Amino acid sequence: MASDYAEIRNRVEHYFDRTATRAWARLTTADEKVSKVRQTVREGRDTMRAVMLSRLPDDLTGCRVMDAGCGTGLTTAELAKRGAEVVAVDISPQLIDIAKDRLPPELRAKVSFHVGDMADPALGQFDYVVAMDSLIYYRAPDIGRVLTELGKRTHSAIVFTVAPKTAFLMAFWWAGKLFPRSNRSPVMIPHALDKLQRHAGDSLIKIDRVARGFYISECLEYRP
Repeated sequence: MASDYAEIRNRVEHYFDRTATRAWARLTTADEKVSKVRQTVREGRDTMRAVMLSRLPDDLTGCRVMDAGCGTGLTTAELAKRGAEVVAVDISPQLIDIAKDRLPPELRAKVSFHVGDMADPALGQFDYVVAMDSLIYYRAPDIGRVLTELGKRTHSAIVFTVAPKTAFLMAFWWAGKLFPRSNRSPVMIPHALDKLQRHAGDSLIKIDRVARGFYISECLEYRP
């Protein structure tokens, strides 16, 4: 399974760092015009970000929090505003550069940026981990392994998202399997909660689901 995880991680890194950087920069800029489809994705992600942050205390002073798959840094900034010491991690150097540029100067002392894997033990211990759409491309055994290993270094909770196993998303999943394209995003893998629990345990619970146009995502929480 480790080889599967590494292969998918490399594919995701290639996509976000070399193919989709500009698209993600536009998507995560509130006043940038995008297509109607991408607007639904933007709105869905904004709603999901709020759901995930609601699981953490309003005052994070003294807490060390990892933003796993920080992308262009929207969640990173919100965590820093709450007083957290934020470790912002992404496998894409280009997205990390954008996140650094966009971070307000008054928050920079609260954030350290790292290019690499969210599961890297060298990143240390955390009070909370937030991973928005960072695990959606991985298989259930790999997600379970990441949660278990990261959970050993997380004191309170890991809040993350997966693609839920719905008829709509399964249709897109099969379309991606049958008609691959080199410029398309790596195919996300829909998951059912009970299957994920078989790999991560009953401490994995569902928090909420967000469905906005082409954005459908489920917020889960893992408490070690």
